[in-house]
Amino acid sequence: MPMRWWLAALLLVASLWLALLVSTPALVTWAATGTAVLLALVLLLGYGAARIAVGPEGVTAGRACLGWPACGEVVALDAERTRAVRGVDADARAFLLLRPYLSQSVQVMVGDPHDPTPYWLLSSRRPQTLAATVAARRAASSPTVQD
Repeated sequence: MPMRWWLAALLLVASLWLALLVSTPALVTWAATGTAVLLALVLLLGYGAARIAVGPEGVTAGRACLGWPACGEVVALDAERTRAVRGVDADARAFLLLRPYLSQSVQVMVGDPHDPTPYWLLSSRRPQTLAATVAARRAASSPTVQD
């Protein structure tokens, strides 16, 4: 979460406190300010709580999981390509876990013909590392054919 969002929340709560300080009793001022601080914390922490994990079952993004059998090609996207894939080149059926403060992402193609979702687009601070990890785990989980 960008520091400027925390600063904006702090300034908003401080403005509320100052406005209430001059117009209401102290008890009301502090109760409203405390409520505003808690609300700001819950909103900011909750907004940034979605996690991306690579586990034995597959790729998990927030509450969604893409199993290894359905996981297709994985590509790390730079800022320009991410902007295009989530904008003009976007598919409305895609699964998106985007954070507006992250400019890069990973695109995971869905290889299940019964799944209408063509790909997952996951914003990431380290897209190359995430893409390499997903690709390695996907390769390790694919069944091998022996003669």
